[in-house]
Amino acid sequence: MKNLIIGLLALALSVGLTLVVLEDNGYILVGYGHWTVEGSLAFFLLLDLLLFMALYALLRSIVRIWNVPERFQAWRNVRQHRLARRSLTQGLVELSEGRWKPAEKNLIRYASRSDTPLINYLAAARSAQQQGAHDRRDQYLQMAHESMPSAEVAVGLTQAELQLSHKQFEQALATLKHLRQIAPKHTHVLKLLKELYERLGDWQELHQLLPVLKKRKVIKSGELQELELSIYRNLINRAAQSESTTHLMETWKSIPHPVRQREEMVSTYINHMMIRKEYDAVVALMIEAIGRQWSDDLVELYSRVNGSDPAHQLSKAEGWLKERSGNAVLLLALGRLCLRNKLWGKARSYYEASISVGPSVEAYRELGALLERMSETEKAMASFREGLALGGNADMPELPDTLERSTVKIESSESGKTPTDINPPKLGLAES
Repeated sequence: MKNLIIGLLALALSVGLTLVVLEDNGYILVGYGHWTVEGSLAFFLLLDLLLFMALYALLRSIVRIWNVPERFQAWRNVRQHRLARRSLTQGLVELSEGRWKPAEKNLIRYASRSDTPLINYLAAARSAQQQGAHDRRDQYLQMAHESMPSAEVAVGLTQAELQLSHKQFEQALATLKHLRQIAPKHTHVLKLLKELYERLGDWQELHQLLPVLKKRKVIKSGELQELELSIYRNLINRAAQSESTTHLMETWKSIPHPVRQREEMVSTYINHMMIRKEYDAVVALMIEAIGRQWSDDLVELYSRVNGSDPAHQLSKAEGWLKERSGNAVLLLALGRLCLRNKLWGKARSYYEASISVGPSVEAYRELGALLERMSETEKAMASFREGLALGGNADMPELPDTLERSTVKIESSESGKTPTDINPPKLGLAES
């Protein structure tokens, strides 16, 4: 619509000018020295217009010719940027497909002309890593840093991840420590440090890093609890390597109370204290732990600790029986404690009660041993047999009702020896 209006206006103007020229085209005379030029004003104006247009066209052509190199360079840059984007896309696709060599080639080809050279170099570093070309990997990482110095953390994290995957732990540690100085609150840096210390088995460094991991919520709650347990168990194990029992006990006391209450930690500490024959300390600790949170494993271990006051151990265990009268493990433990207190009849009752609630090989075996000491041989043998039947994994071979002394003749055609009489050994029970 706009062009139509402009066209109509131009047509009206040209018609108007034509009518004016037809009515009176004017007159003009130009003189210079002995030369004179005369003609109509309309022709002179038309000639001026044509000359102006020709001069304008000439100047435009000169400017365009002058700008040809610049325009060519601009066209070339546009083309190269288009090729760079296409090459980056292709390289990333090949990287995802595991085609490392062509991916590296496409990622590097136009990286210097890419709108995002950082991505090109980081992806190329990953491709080189997969090919085992660690020199080229480090070179690409350096080029990535030079292309965007402000992205030092991103480049460093990529470098640390690649070093960890190649088990270059010393280099990865140096990289991550540098990154932590630059970005001390960066969660991914802290997470990689945690993974590195775990792989190195550096529990002391992990112990120092633990408060920061908690504060920054680097890992989930369940994973954090497992990490705490691993750290403090290893600290206890290291302290146990020292000959000083005091050092072991101080290390135990330095562990946060919620961690000390966990069964795994209690068991670890108890085992080390048992090796050092600190039985009374173990008994006190186990009574506290079992009273806080019931554990069949701890109760079973409690029955094997030779404390200096077995009567006290028995009394505490019988106190637990009030709430857990149907616990086979507790009943078995009470039987053992009664043996230590030389309460034979009571021990027998607890063993039999344990078997009635939940039969076990240990209960049958220990009851059999007790009955044998009480000269009840047949019942002892029956208990042993029950234990063997309960714990046996293979069928026993059938035996004849009566075993008679027999003679077996064996012929050897290869050796040519005469038959030999072989007497089978007597079967019997070994004395305990």
